[in-house]
Amino acid sequence: MEIPEILDYTQNRELSWLRFNQRVLEEARDEKVPLMERMKFVAIFTSNLDEFFMIRVGSLYDMAAVDNKKKDTRSGMTPKEQISAIYQAVAPLYKERDKTYAEIKKQLKPYGVCGLDIKELEQQEKKYVKKYFKEQVLPVLSPQIVDANHPFPHLLNKEIYVVANLKLGGKAMMGIVPVPQYISDILYLPGHDIRYIRMEKVIMEYLELVFDKYQVSDKNYICVTRNADISPDDEAFEDHEDFRFIMKETLHKRRRMAVVRLETAAPLGKEMEKYFCDRFKITSECIFRTKIPMRLGFIFAIADKLPESMRRALTDEPFAPQPSASLADGSVMEQVQKKDVLLSYPYESMDSFLKLIKEAAYDPDVMTIKITIYRLAKKARLVEYLCAAAENGKEVTVLIELRARFDEQNNIEWSERMEEAGCRVIYGFEGYKVHSKICLITYRSKNEIRYITQVGTGNYNEKTAKMYTDYSLITSDQEIGEDAAVFFKNMSIGNLDGVYNHLIVSPTSLKQKVLSLMDEEIKKGDNGRIVMKMNSVTDMDFIKKTEEASRAGVKIDLIVRGICCILPGIPGRTDNLRVTSIVGRYLEHPRVFVFGTGAGARVYIGSADMMTRNTEKRVEVACPVYDENIRRRLIHDLKGMLSDNVKARQMDSTGAYRKKKQDAALVNAQETFMKEALNARQPAAISGKRRTDTLLGRVLGIFRRK
Repeated sequence: MEIPEILDYTQNRELSWLRFNQRVLEEARDEKVPLMERMKFVAIFTSNLDEFFMIRVGSLYDMAAVDNKKKDTRSGMTPKEQISAIYQAVAPLYKERDKTYAEIKKQLKPYGVCGLDIKELEQQEKKYVKKYFKEQVLPVLSPQIVDANHPFPHLLNKEIYVVANLKLGGKAMMGIVPVPQYISDILYLPGHDIRYIRMEKVIMEYLELVFDKYQVSDKNYICVTRNADISPDDEAFEDHEDFRFIMKETLHKRRRMAVVRLETAAPLGKEMEKYFCDRFKITSECIFRTKIPMRLGFIFAIADKLPESMRRALTDEPFAPQPSASLADGSVMEQVQKKDVLLSYPYESMDSFLKLIKEAAYDPDVMTIKITIYRLAKKARLVEYLCAAAENGKEVTVLIELRARFDEQNNIEWSERMEEAGCRVIYGFEGYKVHSKICLITYRSKNEIRYITQVGTGNYNEKTAKMYTDYSLITSDQEIGEDAAVFFKNMSIGNLDGVYNHLIVSPTSLKQKVLSLMDEEIKKGDNGRIVMKMNSVTDMDFIKKTEEASRAGVKIDLIVRGICCILPGIPGRTDNLRVTSIVGRYLEHPRVFVFGTGAGARVYIGSADMMTRNTEKRVEVACPVYDENIRRRLIHDLKGMLSDNVKARQMDSTGAYRKKKQDAALVNAQETFMKEALNARQPAAISGKRRTDTLLGRVLGIFRRK
């Protein structure tokens, strides 16, 4: 067996991700952040950790079962060693999260926002809760005993179960009560304040009424996390003509996968711990006690329930995405035919893009609309407009990726809706997810075929476009449109090896082009400059090329939100590399690549991170930015992010992140971009050059780093 080379400037992917989630938790601890926003960060941290266990830890368990001797190329650890390291790293994060939640909860109490235990209720409230339980909850419960005649039930992933030891006539057994999914997670108490109690606590309090013939002891509630890392690529595609059938089977299978974590509200006794370890085939290191609610989605509902006067004190100042300053009122199609437009979410609204699709749906000159879709909102105007286009006789082709993890069911339903309207719906490739964000409108102008192409860094999701930062480039460049037309033809005929003049597309050309552009900067030595923004860095070819560039003297800035497997500041290796991460009000999501400085800098935006899965196992599209105003704007934004000393953190040579020294004026990049979006919209249409100067100020070439 070939022994992988372990590099001294790389780190383990999973531990790097845990450090990212730790940065999310740090936002929850930041006293400058409003209290309800801090509580939301606790909820986001928890949701992130849930998915991490379902996917990454689940995947490692699968790898350990297949080949536990295979070592991670970045850290030299086997799957079992990685799992053990993860459990050790997660344990202190649980304690930190529980402590943070308790502190925030205590500070919310004076505002009348109180999550309570039964013992904290006033007498009248106790009567109200008991009456509610008897009338509304008890009739819909499905309790079960576990003994020789009643087997242990299958516990669903991330559902909460109240458990207890039962005795009847000297016979001992276990009682289990699922917390019903169709009743509210919390029970609000009467009164003006927001006082509430979790439903599992209510059920646990009155468990004697559920098991009324038994002696009840050792009451607790638990939640299992199951491996959800199922890949339908392993299924037999040829057995089913409809790929949707495979995805429905996959979702059903996911519900029954192996347990990778058990959470408990109270410590387990030795006997019960052994019982659960045997039952779920886990070890005690997989059991975590949590002192906070196991599901925190209710936090967002409580934030929405706050009265206006309290909301101002407890939440961020409201911000609505602004109309694009690049566009005047009137037809979007007509304007983008004359100039390129860049939308920056959530600072600018997605409405301009949606309006473009709506106009195309009804424009008699438009012949086709083609689009790749990865994730959609539950309510999607985009789908309405695509369906309207098909019903109006346009040829509408939608390449929808049914394997968008945890959005599979939503995408299945949308694909069926679009097919019914007459859209041509196609799916991705066996072994390759289609993760690109590209849309092509083809229209006729004076007997010529013309194109409008949109390439984005984020999904066509109207909900997340208000929460994630992303870019959307809309261009009428004919050559880019011709590339996009070839791309969609290749997708339709199953050709992953297409050749393009401007677009760079994985799995064929994207990584190769990026490495080639890095080589050009390496030739410049100390004058070389690379700035790349993305979500994750794991691809070893890219990591090695980055180290090579640093050794050559190229100044490199990587702005990486999450996983980053390359370490900066390793003497003789990555001295010239700086890694920055921003965790703030919005989830950072754009992918922007800049090579060189000044007028000769080459700028790309696209859908791909520098992860092997993106560069080799997904269809991704990146597009060059040719419009000078847009290039300046992107460079301005990157400069703002690198200047951030409020929400930005820099990685040190150990992989730990440190906040920057605040010895200069405070710069919060996201707040800056919000203010710029508010100030940029002018009452009258302005010329492109003047508008750019107003919005961006003077950006002299690309920022140089000494």
